[in-house]
Amino acid sequence: MIRAIFYQSIGPQFSRYDIDVDAATLTRRDAVTTPGTNVQYVWPHPSKKYLYVASSDGGPGTIPGTKHIASAFRIDPASGALTPHGGTATLPSRPVHCSLDRTGGYLLTAYNYPSNITVHRIKPDGTIGDLVQQPGKLDVGIFAHQVLTTPGNRTAIMITRGNNPEANRPEDPGALKIYGFRDGVLSNLASIAPGNGLGFGPRHLDFHPIESWVLLSVERQSQLSVYLLQPDGTLAHEPMFVKNSLADRANNTHTQMAGAVHVHPNGGFVYQTNRNSGTEVVDGKKVFRGGENNIAVFSLDQQSGEPTLIQNIEARTNHLRTFAIDPSGRLLIAASIQPMALRDGSTLPAALELYRIGSDGKLEFARKYDVDTGRFLQFWTGIVTLP
Repeated sequence: MIRAIFYQSIGPQFSRYDIDVDAATLTRRDAVTTPGTNVQYVWPHPSKKYLYVASSDGGPGTIPGTKHIASAFRIDPASGALTPHGGTATLPSRPVHCSLDRTGGYLLTAYNYPSNITVHRIKPDGTIGDLVQQPGKLDVGIFAHQVLTTPGNRTAIMITRGNNPEANRPEDPGALKIYGFRDGVLSNLASIAPGNGLGFGPRHLDFHPIESWVLLSVERQSQLSVYLLQPDGTLAHEPMFVKNSLADRANNTHTQMAGAVHVHPNGGFVYQTNRNSGTEVVDGKKVFRGGENNIAVFSLDQQSGEPTLIQNIEARTNHLRTFAIDPSGRLLIAASIQPMALRDGSTLPAALELYRIGSDGKLEFARKYDVDTGRFLQFWTGIVTLP
């Protein structure tokens, strides 16, 4: 049986939980802290021996911060306990996402404000090495949000979300930036931006485990798109399919945000969060103004790649930022970012929510653990298999 560990970040604290898939429970074991900064994103080494953490004292929105680092932790193969591994690398600004290439030889980090990308070498012992200097000027778009190498490891895709228009600023276009990738060096290949990127605000993608399909969460439009990954590691310029992810788009008057997306291990289903944490002032207090907070479940046609929305299961908390599926494909664990005041005077706490996954792909709520985030955010959670 494959053993997996659930990790959770609240500010600089990084906690470890044992998972009981059959009982749908979590048991907290211990925690480590990142060096003086808040966890932003985390990625495991392909060997499952090391974990890499991008952290910052900045935060969402326009909080730039002054301290930004990447650090490595060794994963105990028996328990999943973490210990610091080697020194840290200084990053140029607040990181929003990080990942390793398919060989585990390079750490790629994306930054949203300003949009940017860096690559660091990973030494044979798993510690973080030098920055790889990029010889050319890269097209980094506006408001990067994720960077991943493709399965063939010859290209990398960075998602740049763009921004919605505001009273004093027009819309910033979104795009998928495709780079050649060789020995840690990136080169501009293509920019995928339907409609010149206007009305296109992508956030995260995931790769189908078998077919050449890329599942893309389009945040600003609350959609799921499917792109064809071509043999050379680039993407077709137009999506194969674009689907609504909201439960009731016609009657939803609130500004929504689609969130993370993950494909089920068997490739038959796709899961995507719908998030809303907008507020309004009632009796002098900011309270939740309404909107959809749920997980959208899509079945995926294994011949064509077409997704069909089969469920929107309501979150019993607010703003599910991250979620993960256990390796057996039977349990989904989702995490909300922070508490939210409600109109009735109560407060909806941040939480970890556990859902059983049925053979039909649909979710069944199992349990919820309320989480005290204090002055921090529950910014990242994930599941890592042990070697």
